[in-house]
Amino acid sequence: MLLVNTDYISGKELETLGIVKGNIVQTKNFGKDFMAGIKTLVGGEIIQYTEMLNQARQIAVKRMVDEAQAMGADAIVNVRYASASVMQGAAEVIAYGTAVKYK
Repeated sequence: MLLVNTDYISGKELETLGIVKGNIVQTKNFGKDFMAGIKTLVGGEIIQYTEMLNQARQIAVKRMVDEAQAMGADAIVNVRYASASVMQGAAEVIAYGTAVKYK
């Protein structure tokens, strides 16, 4: 499945199938959350949260691709990501785009 953040694919004529998305709300366990809290005292990257968001993005993209494949799509154009804090230590990540089929 080709994923692009443009509204076209060079050399392809596209048929729009519709919007697809995948999302997840994810959190770290208490131990890692506690260690991340301590890190805020000394500064620097909070690796536990970076890893959590990377994993969440991968899951969200997989769910978006699964939805597109169920529609018979060949690609997803205009791929975008968004995230939001749902509660302390938990974040929602969403991946969305437009499923298309090659003509």
